[in-house]
Amino acid sequence: MTEDLGSGHCVPCEGGARPLSAEQVAVLMPQVPSWRLDGETICRTITFSDFVALMAFVNKMADLAESEGHHPDFSVHYNRLDITVWTHAVSGLSRNDFILAARIDALDGA
Repeated sequence: MTEDLGSGHCVPCEGGARPLSAEQVAVLMPQVPSWRLDGETICRTITFSDFVALMAFVNKMADLAESEGHHPDFSVHYNRLDITVWTHAVSGLSRNDFILAARIDALDGA
């Protein structure tokens, strides 16, 4: 049974937690199809109609990230947003990364 990542919430990582295995990542990746695996991170690029639309989305994403206590790295261009997610505390990917990716996908404009 596939869990709905978009309805999940990030949980604090505990000391000694390990990153997800390649097998676990392979199970979760199809649930966030707009994201791509890049080494120990997942990434997505979103194109917007203009800078104003992009910034409105970034503000929604920032509010979401803050509420989840899990913050993506991102780069803003005129109408393009590059997002990278991974869990610093485990030096790799955690379930939280896939939850945040799914919740970002659910934001208006994604």
